[in-house]
Amino acid sequence: MGSDIQSKVLAFAFGLSAEIERNLISQRTRESLARLKSEGKRLGRPNGHSLKSLEKWKSHQERIHNLLKMGVPKRQICISLGISETTLYRFIQRQL
Repeated sequence: MGSDIQSKVLAFAFGLSAEIERNLISQRTRESLARLKSEGKRLGRPNGHSLKSLEKWKSHQERIHNLLKMGVPKRQICISLGISETTLYRFIQRQL
């Protein structure tokens, strides 16, 4: 692009058309989400994996509770049960 007036007008025109297209995309997205919501569809990230993961370790609930009462470090509990620290913390937050 040069520094002459024609180049500046062309660059402005391209920029304006890109901005208009972004606005149209955003408007279509909002309309589609509103339509889906009015149809009763649940929007957002679905529940799933994390809840299944917690259910998997629910059988260890009493053992985890006892180990925590005894002061066993959370890292050691994770190693002994073969679970990640994130799973343990989620489990503790939801169950205990």
